[in-house]
Amino acid sequence: MNTIVEVEDITVAYDTKPVLWDIDLNIPEGKLVAIVGPNGAGKTTLLKTLLHLIKPISGEVRFPLKASGARGYVGYVPQSNSVDWDFPTTALDVALMGSYGRLGWFRRPKKEDIAFAKKMLDKVGMGEYCDRQISRLSGGQQQRVFLARALVQDAQLYFMDEPFKGVDAKTERVIVDLMKELQAQGKTIVVVHHDLETVREYFDHLVLINVRLIAQGEVSEVFTDENIKKTYQVQAPLLKKEEDYE
Repeated sequence: MNTIVEVEDITVAYDTKPVLWDIDLNIPEGKLVAIVGPNGAGKTTLLKTLLHLIKPISGEVRFPLKASGARGYVGYVPQSNSVDWDFPTTALDVALMGSYGRLGWFRRPKKEDIAFAKKMLDKVGMGEYCDRQISRLSGGQQQRVFLARALVQDAQLYFMDEPFKGVDAKTERVIVDLMKELQAQGKTIVVVHHDLETVREYFDHLVLINVRLIAQGEVSEVFTDENIKKTYQVQAPLLKKEEDYE
């Protein structure tokens, strides 16, 4: 299986405090990947380092399948609380931002770009809100607009930072269905996730971290009580038995 992201000896520190320490990681192509760990484990920092938004003090991130000069290879859905929702823009404007990787920042979108952005808003159930200011949308609606923006990018690799946080059950279902649809198209989705109860249902590859890498691999192999105890540093069993999910 091809590797779409390679991480070698990554260490990240804020001031003198290590946030990630000596991380080696290989993310396989075409998988739904969860990054899981306790608060303060470095999950969002790892995601931003993979996106080259944070520069590590040592180590390297590589995209071995990325063609030289390729635009729009990576799509990103940030945490909702990191976005300025008061910025005066509409749902359609936000979705169209996904086309800038192809167009560049200084070219106006064409009719077909606008039509595609509207189609992606329809896909996430937000078509009727095209002209609505994002500040007037609910949290779940805002998250769907950012999903539409990512879909407009038509990327091969998607990074999503806690996309289920603070959303309603309907939006969570929309997100899960979209992730599985993208995977069916051969795309790779890497998600910072916090709900242990849904790991088996939503994902097929797992990265467990707590500053250091604890385990990585197929969910069926590494999502065990022993690894969860190491990650969360607890003694009590945290996981249901696999038959409980059937």
